[in-house]
Amino acid sequence: MSSTASQPTGARQVPVARDTPLTPDSWKTATVYQIYPRSFLDSNGDGIGDLTGMTSKVPYLAELGIDAVWLSPFYPSALADGGYDVDDYRNVAPNIGTMDEFDALVAALHSAGIGVIVDIVPNHSGSGHAWFVEALAAEPGSPARDRYVFRDGRGDAGELPPNDWPGHFGPSCWTRVPDGQWYMHLFAPEQPDFNWDNAEVREDFKTTLRFWADHGVDGFRVDAAHAVAKDLNAPPPPLFSLHMHELPEDGSHPVLDRDSVHEIYREWQKVFAEYDPPLVAVAEAVAPISRRGAYVESLGQVFSFELIEATWDPAWFRRSIEATMALSERSGGVPTWALTNHDCLRAASKYGLPQGADVNAWLMSGGIEPREDRVRGAARARAATLLMLSLPGTAYIYQGEELGLFEVADLPTDQLQDPLWKRSGHVIKGRDGCRVPLPWTSNGPTFGFTTGTPHLPMPEWFTTVSEEHEEADPASTLALHRSALAMRRDLQSGISIELAPDAADTVVHVVRDNGWHSVTNFGDETVELPRGELLLTSGPLAGGKLPPDTTAWVKAT
Repeated sequence: MSSTASQPTGARQVPVARDTPLTPDSWKTATVYQIYPRSFLDSNGDGIGDLTGMTSKVPYLAELGIDAVWLSPFYPSALADGGYDVDDYRNVAPNIGTMDEFDALVAALHSAGIGVIVDIVPNHSGSGHAWFVEALAAEPGSPARDRYVFRDGRGDAGELPPNDWPGHFGPSCWTRVPDGQWYMHLFAPEQPDFNWDNAEVREDFKTTLRFWADHGVDGFRVDAAHAVAKDLNAPPPPLFSLHMHELPEDGSHPVLDRDSVHEIYREWQKVFAEYDPPLVAVAEAVAPISRRGAYVESLGQVFSFELIEATWDPAWFRRSIEATMALSERSGGVPTWALTNHDCLRAASKYGLPQGADVNAWLMSGGIEPREDRVRGAARARAATLLMLSLPGTAYIYQGEELGLFEVADLPTDQLQDPLWKRSGHVIKGRDGCRVPLPWTSNGPTFGFTTGTPHLPMPEWFTTVSEEHEEADPASTLALHRSALAMRRDLQSGISIELAPDAADTVVHVVRDNGWHSVTNFGDETVELPRGELLLTSGPLAGGKLPPDTTAWVKAT
């Protein structure tokens, strides 16, 4: 699976000691910063963010106050899906760096007290992976093909796909190869699905886990964790859907969220336990919330998507918080919180658009129709951030959210990279607008990201949201994040919350069991704050009261 030296595949009898700032206990209360490597900082002028660029910004990350970074894929890849089409699981893409530079980054982060988790992509490889190249050259029924999901087609000559199931990027999850067989790809054709019934696949992924652990990583974010176990002989559901809210709650979907997926991850847990302290993991599991607890049991942590999906609606936020806390209580795990990530609209744009706006239509218009209210969106994103950071558990912040970035909605269509654009027939613009490189300086055509041409164009308005610009403003979104994250460490000493029952319909009032209050005003009128010491606000108060679209933290006295 890799050109690098092979690693031991058997379980270690004595746990390998790790000197790390991130342990399973500290993981439960951590703030994790997601880095999208190609868009963070370019050190050599090729327009692609790289490991050396990340290492140079470790002081920035330390000052921000995070506990860990999550690195999105940095592996060799044809970039058919932003690096989630991995061609070599145990190496670094040459335009991102070298293994020595990876080791230097991990060492620098650990020295700053910051843990490291990396993306692992078990459902599929890239089509350039050595195993898939071998499979295409092999005969049907061969061991090389058995590592992937190959099937004969339907019809007199096998000219029809094995079934009519769609792919996530549409229109089909099957592609035919020259000898007539078809292979499955729940995502793009360049992302062929592994066959997890194959023992060689299972063992090689354990080798990959050990490889990165031996290079100092503290854990893994498991991409599409819900998809690896498949049963193509299972009766097809009445509605074959890949959407979370349409999945069955009994584990009967043929390819998503099957109970047998947890057998795989329980084996991974044995690998995690080979290290002292054990490795950590978080699952990206598109599954009904009633079934996500099983991922906590088999991997340790699972993402909650409820706040990501929430519009600026107090009832929706309350439901999201209650559902996530209830999941934590049932599973015995810790809650996870995020407002956005590399697959989602930037928070400031989401909250600045009118309720119910068609986001894709807005993107297709280049951000013109409807107009986003950037003042309101920025205020709401700051308020939502303080609300999220007031909650117990692990919080995830996507790069650029600390600067209050908006979605870059007017990217030229000839610059788009997201497979959604191509696979939809150019009717879905996709996720590139949140993956535009970060602005570090206020001047210059690339705002300090690169001395070359950035892989996605950067807009002129980045001048006022650059790191340099916000460093000079004590009221900036960057300053707010730094203050909030510094306080969050103390806030985490109280692990239970309640949503105050006497709160107005337009207010979400979180009360921690250590006397901290977080009050968010979703309404149009100012509201009274609880009595106590005012610690932090997302915006200025109005006559001592909390204005609309604002959150305040108060310590009861």
